[in-house]
Amino acid sequence: MVIVVHDQADTLERNLPQFLTVASASQGEVIIVDDSSTDDTPDVLKRIKESNPHLYTTFLPKSVPNKSRLQLALNIGVKAALSERLVFADINRPPLVNEWLTGLTDGAVTAVYCRLKHGTPQVSHQLFDDMDEAANFILKAERRGGSGHRGRLFRMRRGMYDAIAVNKEQVVEAIKLFDQHLGMGRKMRLGIGVFFKNLFS
Repeated sequence: MVIVVHDQADTLERNLPQFLTVASASQGEVIIVDDSSTDDTPDVLKRIKESNPHLYTTFLPKSVPNKSRLQLALNIGVKAALSERLVFADINRPPLVNEWLTGLTDGAVTAVYCRLKHGTPQVSHQLFDDMDEAANFILKAERRGGSGHRGRLFRMRRGMYDAIAVNKEQVVEAIKLFDQHLGMGRKMRLGIGVFFKNLFS
């Protein structure tokens, strides 16, 4: 799992242990890329890392110029990864059950949606045959601002997944879909297309 954080010390304290529990159960790893945090994020990561062999941390220096720091940070995380299957996750949306990760091994590209229903965790996975089929979903959910992860109403129909898994050979293509600046018309077309595809699938 590759997760990019910035000034999220409290969120890391609260949610990172859940990612590590899932990673440990599947013998996976969690790679945190710190994008030049100015709060206690580096200290929190250092402390948690001491007792967690499944955690790897790295950082993106503030001085490094790039059109998209998110894309650059994700690439740094990918280079540190050992697995051939990579999961891009959001620290704000921790896994609720172990099946969150195990289901991500299916499909060329897989999205995971997790929610609590009457206090019981429910996890569902959406499989895509290839990156072309998944591209609009990734582009919509990961557009500039990170707002794709924060919807609550009809999240699966809107394509607002919690994490996305891709094979390593697809990583470069996938990362290009993150942090895109989209015009209002393009966003509306993406939203309508994703909604109706999921509504009737």
